[in-house]
Amino acid sequence: MTLVRERAVLSPSSRPMLKRSCRLQFDPVRDAWALLAPERVYWPNEISLEILRLCDGQRSVREVVDRLAVQYETPAEEIAEDVEDFLQEWADRLVVAL
Repeated sequence: MTLVRERAVLSPSSRPMLKRSCRLQFDPVRDAWALLAPERVYWPNEISLEILRLCDGQRSVREVVDRLAVQYETPAEEIAEDVEDFLQEWADRLVVAL
């Protein structure tokens, strides 16, 4: 028997959230935030951390983009593709649920 995992595909209406087995935690020794996942640790940069913090399962991808656009004073259409690519990559890593 072969197990095949279907890829979750992001859409603007997806409501991303960290998987239950993953969490953000501040490391005071390194003075940095870490994303803890089973048997893995990621060290997101400032913008990655902001995106991940907005992934609460309540906001849609479109709402995440709009919020970041306001926060960083940039047009939403300029950052939408980058945010969507980021979220799809993290979904593929099994860290973000769509």
